[in-house]
Amino acid sequence: MKGILGEKLGMTQIFTEDGRALPVTVIQAGPCRVVQVKTEERDGYAAIQLGYAERANAKKPMVGHFAKAGVEPMRYVVEMRTDEAFEAGQEIKVDIFAPGERADVVGVSKGKGFAGTMKRHGFSGLSASHGTEKKHRSPGAIGACATPSRVYRGTRMSGQMGNERVTVLNLEVVEADAERGLLLLRGAVPGPNGGLVMVRSSVKMPPAGRKTA
Repeated sequence: MKGILGEKLGMTQIFTEDGRALPVTVIQAGPCRVVQVKTEERDGYAAIQLGYAERANAKKPMVGHFAKAGVEPMRYVVEMRTDEAFEAGQEIKVDIFAPGERADVVGVSKGKGFAGTMKRHGFSGLSASHGTEKKHRSPGAIGACATPSRVYRGTRMSGQMGNERVTVLNLEVVEADAERGLLLLRGAVPGPNGGLVMVRSSVKMPPAGRKTA
């Protein structure tokens, strides 16, 4: 598995040779540096730590961590499982992906604050007639009678909406601009413009024979 960190710039559209408009998300991807390589023998699993976006100041323990790999302190450090060979200090650019490949994108969704059950979970609400008064957006009963005399764990209720890790699978790589460090993916990517995202090799390919275009 291969991957790269980047910043979501926003969405736009491009046109194919036959005149079709494709919605794409533009990501300023890399360059990233390999901060640490973890192995099965030493750490019990194979992974790499990717650093992105240099920073002027960092905590002393992190300065030593970066210095061990021979790289400048980075603002973001993300660990990614991989079975491919990497070296500490290695630079990873957007050209690790090629047009036509499939990729997964991991990001943090937009936070929308405290939301009720109708907005958060799609509840239909109560009846707007037959004497229902000021309870139209109520979730309804949440109890379970005398047995078990409690509210079940995980019951869908009001609460914080968004601001959680989201992974979008099987996005098509439309273009990888190595000169400008831009990655164009077909479809939407979680998070706000300017948010950090991780693009990695797809872990679930679509079934054979299925059209994805």
